[in-house]
Amino acid sequence: MPRWADVAAVVVIALSLAAALVYMDIPYPAGLGPRQPIPFSHRVHVQVKRVSCFMCHTGAASSARAGIPPLETCLLCHARIIRTYPYIAKLRDHVARNAPVVWERVNWLPEFVYFDHSMHIQRGVDCGVCHGNVSLMDRVVTARTFEMGFCIQCHRKNNATHDCFTCHR
Repeated sequence: MPRWADVAAVVVIALSLAAALVYMDIPYPAGLGPRQPIPFSHRVHVQVKRVSCFMCHTGAASSARAGIPPLETCLLCHARIIRTYPYIAKLRDHVARNAPVVWERVNWLPEFVYFDHSMHIQRGVDCGVCHGNVSLMDRVVTARTFEMGFCIQCHRKNNATHDCFTCHR
């Protein structure tokens, strides 16, 4: 019969290893996206703080690219909120030096594919169809492999065009 101290020690070790996987520079485990130079939790910002996706991804509804927001967008809040948190200080330092943050790319499309975010949003396609439920992610993961079959299946389901030159230019 296991002693409670032994069980507690195993739990502490397991939790420590899990924390190390999340915060150390090691390949990311299943269920977590790549470690970013400045951690950002969509879960905290969307679920807890109730920030709209379009607050940061302003171009998603009006342009082909949703894009990563400029660092100045972060400072709309973080110029006053948790200013001394080390990663917020790092962000502010990048802005002050006009130095870009080199983010790890999560989603990829081949160069020969044209995808217009605004067209899909204007037609009522939820971002989660392609990107998964980002609002619950602490580190964004690739939810789908963007292959032609996935897109064609969605277009058929929604009675959208199958014209090759719509997506291949």
